[in-house]
Amino acid sequence: MKESGFSEKHLDVLKEIANIGAGHAATALSQLLNKPMDMNVPSVEFVPFEEMNDRLGEEEAVVAAAFLHVNGDAPGSLFFILPAEDATTLVQELTLNEEDTLHTPPYSDMAVSAFNEVGNILAGSYLSALTAFTDLKLYPSPPQTAVDLAMAIVSHGLIAHSEHSDYALVIDTKISEKSHVPIKGINGHFFFLPNPESFKPLLHSLGVQLDG
Repeated sequence: MKESGFSEKHLDVLKEIANIGAGHAATALSQLLNKPMDMNVPSVEFVPFEEMNDRLGEEEAVVAAAFLHVNGDAPGSLFFILPAEDATTLVQELTLNEEDTLHTPPYSDMAVSAFNEVGNILAGSYLSALTAFTDLKLYPSPPQTAVDLAMAIVSHGLIAHSEHSDYALVIDTKISEKSHVPIKGINGHFFFLPNPESFKPLLHSLGVQLDG
């Protein structure tokens, strides 16, 4: 059992759910981009807040983040975070405009809106998979996008949520175009910060005991 209260067995269940959510998100992204897209979840881990910066690379790295509140039976917060250059690649795939960037300010309204849409699709797909498995009612808020240093993005999350939990559920996500030719994928991170009161109903609904 990890200090977070989640064992490897619990994480295996959550990874299975995340993979199902990634499959749904890939379908939605394929329709949005009008090309076949693929998504997978290489790993799911509970990470202490003090190690979250390490997951995003250098503290001075610039990242784009879509933030959503999760309301309902297992409330918490979701962050979808990409390196700013990868976020720009994804945004330009949506807008077909090379002037829409998220790595050099000022950021266009269209670029921010497109990244919000991606965050909304990915978060919605993950939460839909979780809802289907658990029968819990989970409702995401509209996403808000921020572009800043990785350290600043994580610190914002820590300040807002450190009173609720010391850990974040980190869902690594790899996005790529389906192709017979190997291409560079986009590596993102979901940070799910459930409120402490959410752990028990979440795991109970999955048929997992916290002391298992």
